[in-house]
Amino acid sequence: MALTETPQTELDLIKQAQAGDTWAFGELVRHHFGPVVNVAYRICGEMTLAEDMAQETFLRAWVNLNSFQPTGSLKNWLYRITVNATLDVLRRKSDMPMDDEVVQMIQDPTPDPETSLVQKERSENLQELLHSLPLATRNVLVLREFGELSYQEIASVLDIPIGTVMSRLNYARTRLRDLLKEQPSMQEAYA
Repeated sequence: MALTETPQTELDLIKQAQAGDTWAFGELVRHHFGPVVNVAYRICGEMTLAEDMAQETFLRAWVNLNSFQPTGSLKNWLYRITVNATLDVLRRKSDMPMDDEVVQMIQDPTPDPETSLVQKERSENLQELLHSLPLATRNVLVLREFGELSYQEIASVLDIPIGTVMSRLNYARTRLRDLLKEQPSMQEAYA
């Protein structure tokens, strides 16, 4: 009879990683890498930079892992690091590239080229609309819609009052709705 290992919980992995276990930390990275890249991408709009920011996030997380309190949410802690790292880079960059060649989209497994092209155009257009929002407002929207955080979690990650989260989110949604109305082709896609 073969013995099977019991699956390790995230808390177990955190404790092992805090004790210096690089394998456990690697498992945490593997679990959170995609969402961290997604949040960074939605803030900066450049996939290569988002992947760099994810690496920076996990580097900072490893260095500061002993300061993380396992009673808190690891996802929220990582998102906070991601937002801060991405904002640091954006502050240093005077002109953020927005060219179509620079925006790299995740490949669509659909074999139909027409469908792929339409989805890519919509995604690029949505990314442009996101970047028309003020950065503080965009951060709240990205953490809510793409990071799937609650209002309280967003307030904690960004260190702002929950009322500010609510007002920025309302502004972002209203502004995006208005921008979509100005683009009839986008209205159909997001209706």
